[in-house]
Amino acid sequence: MKVSIITVCWNSEKYITTAIQSVLSQTYHNIEYIIVDGGSTDKTIDIIKEFEPMFNGRMRWISEKDKGIYDAMNKGILMTTGDVVGLLNSDDFYVSDIAINNVVDCFVKNNTDSLFADLYYVKEDDTDKIKRRWKTGAKEMFSTGWHPAHPAFFVKKQIYDKYGTFDLKYSIAADFELMLRFLEKYNVSSFYLEEFILKMRLGGESNRSFSNIRKGNKEIIDGFKKHQIKIPFYYTYKRWMAKLFQHFG
Repeated sequence: MKVSIITVCWNSEKYITTAIQSVLSQTYHNIEYIIVDGGSTDKTIDIIKEFEPMFNGRMRWISEKDKGIYDAMNKGILMTTGDVVGLLNSDDFYVSDIAINNVVDCFVKNNTDSLFADLYYVKEDDTDKIKRRWKTGAKEMFSTGWHPAHPAFFVKKQIYDKYGTFDLKYSIAADFELMLRFLEKYNVSSFYLEEFILKMRLGGESNRSFSNIRKGNKEIIDGFKKHQIKIPFYYTYKRWMAKLFQHFG
């Protein structure tokens, strides 16, 4: 089984080395690594070029302007040739060198279309300091406030081909809408890998400001409406309560 891992980046010289190294160190070698750069003006491209020979032809990359992070992700998905697609943010990294091996084992043994796992939120400048634990738990209805952590979500390429990629209508919550579409609207098969497979530095786009949080919530509600999925009036409260409990997991 071939796994395509996509990293999108823009002026990411500060942390992208860690992301690349975590892919390079995986014991599972049937990995295609795709980097989609948005036209960086710092040393990001130099770092990518430095690592490219170490992948022995398993890395491909492009650098050009895009319409935002989800447009870049869509470009990456279109470039993939693997059976399974995963997305690794440029400031995130896998916690062990057998992370992808464990993901592949679950896909094979459970004959599933998608997989979700757990992740750690860590301090930006001290990745040994865990600030939150996103323990996804077994699949529930999205209307309960449950949903997977997108960076720990892997999907077969054929599902993207059949049901589409990220909807660029959503600038903050396109990942949520895509998972809602796959897992609930189309009910693709899924498996929960009860394992923390990556570390994510705090400071994502959706949580950078109150206006972004509010916009993200509106996009999530719109995603439910788009797919004609009813939610209770207290949905947003339940979703944020679930996030609050992650600090105590």
